[in-house]
Amino acid sequence: MKILAWLLFATSTHAADLVSHASAHPDGRAVFSFDASAWQSTDETRRMPVGVFDSGIGGLTVLESLLTLDAFHNDTLQPGADGTPDFAQERFIYFGDQANMPYGNYPAVNRTDYLRELIVKDAIFLLGRRFWSAEGKEPQFTKPPVKAIVIACNTATAYGLEDIRKAVAAWKIPVIVVGVVEAGARGVLESQAEGGIGVLATSGTCASGVYPRTITQTLGLAGKSVPAIAQQGSPTLAGAIEGDSAFPESVSAYALKEARALAEAYRGTKAAAPLQTIVLGCTHYPLAKNEIDAAFDELRKDAALRDLIAEKRVFVNPAEATARELFRELAKAKLRLKADEHCSIEQHQFYFSVPRVDETGVQLSADGSLDKDYKYSRAPGHLDFEDTKNVPLTPDLIPANSAKLVRERLPAVWKSLNR
Repeated sequence: MKILAWLLFATSTHAADLVSHASAHPDGRAVFSFDASAWQSTDETRRMPVGVFDSGIGGLTVLESLLTLDAFHNDTLQPGADGTPDFAQERFIYFGDQANMPYGNYPAVNRTDYLRELIVKDAIFLLGRRFWSAEGKEPQFTKPPVKAIVIACNTATAYGLEDIRKAVAAWKIPVIVVGVVEAGARGVLESQAEGGIGVLATSGTCASGVYPRTITQTLGLAGKSVPAIAQQGSPTLAGAIEGDSAFPESVSAYALKEARALAEAYRGTKAAAPLQTIVLGCTHYPLAKNEIDAAFDELRKDAALRDLIAEKRVFVNPAEATARELFRELAKAKLRLKADEHCSIEQHQFYFSVPRVDETGVQLSADGSLDKDYKYSRAPGHLDFEDTKNVPLTPDLIPANSAKLVRERLPAVWKSLNR
C-alpha cells in the first residue's frame, strides 16, 4: 500500500515504474533490481560502504573531498580537525555513468523522463550486487550494497534527488541520500562574498532553476540579502573535460566561451556590484577551475567587461560541503563505523558504464561510444533491456587528458584508483 501511495504521489511515472520493478525482484538477480534483505541488521548495514555516483568522472571531485576531509573530531563527532580524515575507516563505491553522459543535455532534447529513469537506475546499481566484468558474457553478483548514496552530480540532484528519496522510503531501507546542490548553496552563504553570483553548470541543471532557487532560499533563511544571480548552462564543457571526442577544442577554449556567456548574462541583471562568486555547479568543473579562472582574467582585459567582473573571484565547489553533510547524516543515523569495526570491503571500488556492443539495436559512434542521436532519442520504460553495462573502472578506461587532470588535481582518488 505504501508503494502504491508513492506511485500515485510521484511526479515521474517511469521512476515509479522502477520502484515497482525492483520491488517485484527482491532477490536482486534481475536487471535494475537489488537484494531487499541486505539491510535487515543494523550492524551489517553499518559495515557497508558508501555509494557515490555521477554521470562520469566529475563526481571524483566529491570523492576527493570525502577521502581527505578533516572537519570533525572522529571520537567526539564535534566540529574541529583532529589530524585524521573524517572517513578514514569508511570505504566508498564510486559509479560514473560514462556511457550516458553528459546528463545535462537530456532536458534540452525533451528527454527529462529518460534522465530521471537513468538517475534511479544509478541508485539501484549502488544498492545492488550486480555488475559485469570487462569481458564477461554474464553479470556477476559480488558487489556489496551501500548504506548511503551521495549524488555527486548537480543535474542528477536537480532532477532525481526526490525520486531517489521517495524510492528509498518505498523500499523501506535505511539508506541515507545526500545531494550536492544544497551543499553548494551553503557554500555561497559561507563564502560571505559581497558581489554578484554566477552559476556555471550544465544546460540541464540551469534549465531546472535549482541553483538560483536554492541559493535564494538558503540566503533568505539566514537573514542575508540576495544579490543578483546569473547562470550559464553549457552543453560542451563537461564533455570536453571528460575528453569526449565530440568536443574537439581545448578545455580552455570551452571555458572562455562559457565565462563570456556568463558575464553577458550577468550584465543583463543590471547589477551595480561586479560578478564575484562563481558556483562550479557541475562536478566536472572543479577539474578545470584553473582554466575557468584564467578565462575570467582574459575577459577582464576587455575594457567593456573589466568593471563587470571582480578582479578576484570566489569559487564555490559544493564537494566539501557535501562531505560535511554526509558525516553529520551518518553520525545522526549511528551508521558511522565504530573504532573497532571494519567495512565489508578492504579497498574503495570504482565502476564505469560502457556500451553493450553485443546487444542488438545498440548504435555506436566511430570511437565506440553510444551514437549521439541514439543516446538522446531513447525512451524510458524498457526495464528488461540494457544497452550499457557497469564494469570495474581502471585508470586506462579514463580518457588520457581526463586522467591527467585526475592525477594532478585529485591525488587521493588517483592513489585509490591505482591500488
